[in-house]
Amino acid sequence: MCVFSTDRTPGNVEANLAESSEFLSNADDKKTPHFTDFEGKTSFGMSVFNLGNAIMGSGILGLAYAMANTGIVLFVILLTVIAGLSAYSIHLLLKSSGVVGIRAYEQLGFRAFGTPGKMAAGIAITLQNIGAMSSYLYIVKYEFPLVIQAFLKVDNPSGEWYLNGNYLVVIVSCSVILPLALMKQLGYLGYTSGFSLSCMVFFLITAYTVPILAFAFVCHPEVLPIYTELRNPTKTKMQHVSNISIGVMYIMYLLAALFGYLTFVGEVEAELLHTYSRIDPYDTLILCVRVAVLTAVTLTVPIVLFPVRRAIQQLFFPNKTFWWPRHIAIAVTLLSLINLLVIFAPNILGIFGVIGATSAPCLIFIFPAVFYIRIVPKEEEPLRSAPKIIHFFSLPYLFFIITMPLKIHM
Repeated sequence: MCVFSTDRTPGNVEANLAESSEFLSNADDKKTPHFTDFEGKTSFGMSVFNLGNAIMGSGILGLAYAMANTGIVLFVILLTVIAGLSAYSIHLLLKSSGVVGIRAYEQLGFRAFGTPGKMAAGIAITLQNIGAMSSYLYIVKYEFPLVIQAFLKVDNPSGEWYLNGNYLVVIVSCSVILPLALMKQLGYLGYTSGFSLSCMVFFLITAYTVPILAFAFVCHPEVLPIYTELRNPTKTKMQHVSNISIGVMYIMYLLAALFGYLTFVGEVEAELLHTYSRIDPYDTLILCVRVAVLTAVTLTVPIVLFPVRRAIQQLFFPNKTFWWPRHIAIAVTLLSLINLLVIFAPNILGIFGVIGATSAPCLIFIFPAVFYIRIVPKEEEPLRSAPKIIHFFSLPYLFFIITMPLKIHM
């Protein structure tokens, strides 16, 4: 999210910020690396909203089903462990970023392992976030027609276009998601992120939920871009943003899962929203909650799209400055691909399973730990130091912990 340019005029720096990354040599100042001359303008609160929205979009729609499969006690233990490890892995990312002066996930991979590391990080981000966006739009595809049908009290649809989920998901993508995705900087989405979070708060106090625990705290691709745009950024300040976001979402996750599970107990389905429609499809409160959920997942898609676009930029146009046609073309291409996936994929839960078991653990735990081991210099922390040894031997354990709920589900 920073720029690699010798032109330091404010206009060019800000224009180049959106898709490029800079890593500056800190040979002259090893203790205080300088990332960019760009001055971040996003407030602390807006940064919390954006990161919280990224976290929420990764997991709140499926936790009651996970709790039904694991039991309350094991679910709480897993959620607590994953939340703690997620916060710590963000700490590792920020520390690695500070050591070498890089604020792009892909460039950290490049610094740690060269081109293969950059490719691995970029591909993982792309797969993870495309899977997540597909899942959100899948919800729009199947829930939006039911909500319209309930509002219009249409018991027997006769093929009306406005009750066709394929048409509706394209309309929502073009009219809401695409304009937001075309914003130059992620910080501009702070207000929509705050509104999205408020919708989910309304959702959770009425007892609802759906996906897989492996997605619960996947926000790491968004951490460094948000860090870049933070006003007066420091590692400590960004860590506070992360801790607050994870803490708030931990509480929301726990309450949402518990309420959804206790509402239906053994009757919890993978698509819990459909369970509510079976009870009383015309109940006003239930309809309002379903609209809130649709709004929340729709507004999460642009947040998740930003890191994918940046990953594509890093992989295919690493030395190019910001250019509106490319910025727009990548967003349009991604949304078109995702719409095709949602319209023609027979079962989106397959996407959850495959990507949740591979990309999510890599982005949350494995990559930050490996980057930390490779990037933090031996002078600052020897390879045989306790932290690096713990990180190295904890990698298989972390992978097992994060994929265990998925295995239980399967």
